Amino acid sequence: MTFTSVVNGSATIGSRTVASTNPARLEEVVGEVSYGDRDTFVGAAEAARKAQASWADVPAPVRGRAIAHIGRLVEDNAEALARLVTAEIGKPYAEALGEVREIVDTCDFFLGEGRRLYGQTVPSEMADKQLFTFRKPVGTVAVITAGNFPVAVPSWYIVPALLAGNTIVWKPADYSPVVSNAFFELFVRGGGLPDGVLNLVHCDGPDTFAGLERSLQQGLIDKVGFTGSSAVGREIGALTGRHLQTACLELGGKNPLVVTPSADLDLAVEGALFSGFGTAGQRCTSLGTVIVHESVHDEFLSRFTAAVSAARVGDPTQDVLMGPLLDAKFAERYEEFLGWIQPHHTVVGPRGRIGADNPRDGFVGDAAAGLFYHPVVVDGVRPGDRIFDEETFGPIVGVTTYRTLDEAIELANAPGYGLSSSIYTTDPKDAFTFRDRIGAGMVSINNSTSGAEAHLPFGGNGKSGNGSRQSGIWVLDQFTRWQSVNWDYSGRLQKAQMDTVELTPDTTYRL
Repeated sequence: MTFTSVVNGSATIGSRTVASTNPARLEEVVGEVSYGDRDTFVGAAEAARKAQASWADVPAPVRGRAIAHIGRLVEDNAEALARLVTAEIGKPYAEALGEVREIVDTCDFFLGEGRRLYGQTVPSEMADKQLFTFRKPVGTVAVITAGNFPVAVPSWYIVPALLAGNTIVWKPADYSPVVSNAFFELFVRGGGLPDGVLNLVHCDGPDTFAGLERSLQQGLIDKVGFTGSSAVGREIGALTGRHLQTACLELGGKNPLVVTPSADLDLAVEGALFSGFGTAGQRCTSLGTVIVHESVHDEFLSRFTAAVSAARVGDPTQDVLMGPLLDAKFAERYEEFLGWIQPHHTVVGPRGRIGADNPRDGFVGDAAAGLFYHPVVVDGVRPGDRIFDEETFGPIVGVTTYRTLDEAIELANAPGYGLSSSIYTTDPKDAFTFRDRIGAGMVSINNSTSGAEAHLPFGGNGKSGNGSRQSGIWVLDQFTRWQSVNWDYSGRLQKAQMDTVELTPDTTYRL
């Protein structure tokens, strides 16, 4: 079956067709996708622009009920959608099912926000005058998402944007097109969305950028949401800035996990294992560097490397910690990261692609069939090492030591990312000090660097983003604009700051 872009409710056939394969079984074709081009993107933006006013006229509580219906339909199809996520990107099924649950949670949360798109009634400094504020939709939104979370992350943008009265052009990752079409169908059918309200575009990166640029030039796009690398995020931010827009950017991370002397080491190891190697280390919130106190370094490293060696790796349909890398391009890039390992680093165990000549004990399934790699722990990393300073998208975790908490926080902030962070401690002072001084937008105490809930703000600072937030009520500031209204019923012109009423206190009174 060939999957296509869908613009204004109609399938749009592109100029070329590409097969999407299962990274765990490369010979298995999950589906074929017809790629559009920059004109497809612009056409979708035109359709969204045309549909926006009528969608915004639908009362917000009714839009909220549409979101609720989407949530129920996704819930009814959760297992099938999760299996498709596993087949197309190799995410272990348990994780994929949890990702689908994020859509449901997001829909459940924003159902209520359809009745809470509140403005305010504000007292005026003048008589016979009332002041109000209202939330207005921004208009037409372009959403460009990565494929490591092919259904959860799009829902973080699309659900609140729809609820707020916006229309959408969605361009998913080129390596998860089949699951993207399934997600699209569930949203359109579950929400009963009119044609043009949600449009799906399949095209490559250069055509996406060119189509977005033209759409901005023609005034068709009012807001851009982007999840992906910091490098591409800079380009998106620069492009939107030229049109006096601020994109919602959710970018990469080099997420630290600090282990203090008081930490429960078994719990810290469990958190580091999931943070570093869940989704094969291919999350924006994946663990980058463990920063462990010198007094517990050796014990932690011994337990951590033992846990990594014992972890189940392989077929993502089975009970495994990690499956394959998402796509061949990520495997190629990951091998570059392995080349960053230096002589002063210590690596325990094998590295590289798993196969007959580089086996892994206890591997689940057929390693030769897919893009499977050894999880790697690199001890002795330090500032100035690329493996310490830069995001490594894949199953590789660095380890370094510290003497004081001040030093640990300095190391945690040093790479300049600011997405997620974690500290393992039983000392409340350490926890509060870390929370206060870490530059990350998200902090976990005695939990992993990964994971968020639908009603908390998600996002980062520095190289990880421009301070915008997704999820919870905070994301509504990305997809609405405040409108202020003053209503004067005095029957005469009252000039603010010029005609205000003043009391006349007696400042000379003395007891």
